[in-house]
Amino acid sequence: MEPHKAPIKSKTKFVKFFSLLGPGLVTGAADDDPSGIATYSQTGAQFGYGQLWTALYMLPFMTAVQEACARIGLVTGMGISAVVKKHYSRTVLYSVVALVVIANIINIGADIGAMAAAAQLIIPAPFILLTFAFTIIILLLEIYTNYKVYSKILKWLAITLLAYPLTLFIVHQPWLTILKASVIPHFEFSFSFLFIITGVLGTTISPYMFFWEASQEVEEQKNKGQVKTSWLHIKRMRFDNNFGMIFSEFATWSIIVVGATVLHNSGVHDIKTAADAAKALEPLVHTFPHAGFISKLIFSIGIIGLGMLAIPVLSGSAAYAVAEAFNWRASLNYKIKKAQGFYGVIIVATLIGLIINFIGIDPVKALVYAAVLNGVAAVPLLFLIARIAANQEIMGEYRSKLLSKILLWVTFIAMGSAAIAMFFTL
Repeated sequence: MEPHKAPIKSKTKFVKFFSLLGPGLVTGAADDDPSGIATYSQTGAQFGYGQLWTALYMLPFMTAVQEACARIGLVTGMGISAVVKKHYSRTVLYSVVALVVIANIINIGADIGAMAAAAQLIIPAPFILLTFAFTIIILLLEIYTNYKVYSKILKWLAITLLAYPLTLFIVHQPWLTILKASVIPHFEFSFSFLFIITGVLGTTISPYMFFWEASQEVEEQKNKGQVKTSWLHIKRMRFDNNFGMIFSEFATWSIIVVGATVLHNSGVHDIKTAADAAKALEPLVHTFPHAGFISKLIFSIGIIGLGMLAIPVLSGSAAYAVAEAFNWRASLNYKIKKAQGFYGVIIVATLIGLIINFIGIDPVKALVYAAVLNGVAAVPLLFLIARIAANQEIMGEYRSKLLSKILLWVTFIAMGSAAIAMFFTL
């Protein structure tokens, strides 16, 4: 009987470890949504390893921002909009809500279009039909699946990100060059460079992530019947958050490296279609028959899986922001009859996102533009989050300490500077 005990014990450890992961992992994985994949792939194709350093240097700042947002939700028992409503003016509240809703709707539209464009690589169906199909499936899952089940679905969808790390280690890489590019910053004062780097920052440190993780910590509290926050809860939240952000940035780093090695070094410097982006995964299956189709299949599954993960996060975070601002019931645990306003925002935001695909914007370009918009919209929100997280009255003993304050304010300055520099060069 002894030989059978080790696998069971090992399995138990894995299940226990996976159970510790929640909002942090989902938020981190949702960060590498279709918009993120397109932006990072374009970065690698256009500038080679020139912006690879951003993945390493963004990690501590991204982690600090999301930790502050999660801590706000955990300590106050409220989402960010509810906290802003309680402690700031209506002008500030409505500005915050408008920023996140507008940015999220545009991102939803871009992601739906990307999913449809990716699906067309393997399914001979009209673009419009596919956008409608994905929209309906996502809405049905988000509205009629309870939070406990849906959160598990979201966590497993994160696995689709592994295609890029696998490709990374299959392709022959100039590791010394990659190591240098990962550590030593490279900078160009040109509109194209600053445009993409603003997109990289915006799709990594995004407004929807702020609102989603804070609100999901509140959901977790309710599900566990947690009344009062303790340092043990903070410790568990940080473990989940740190793991999610490291996972996210490793995927980001892998996508940029693969884009640079496979596309840029082969002379492909501009990704115009989903098929162009799918070529980055061809080395993963180059020895297989029909390698081109298989790479498109893997790319499509990744884009569709991450879109299924990200779009509910985008519409959900917008719904939390609006519902909290107007004192509506807001929870994915409620049935639609008990939270009509909350689910109404989810439905309207997703449908407007769908409509954006019918105004003639190229799906791949829309993804990068959405990332850049997030980079600009995040700046004023970061200012507010830094202030809330450090506020003694709001956060009590769990307010930001020195390291958290430094990281948050440096993030605000860096993203603000990138946005200003981009507009200046324009």
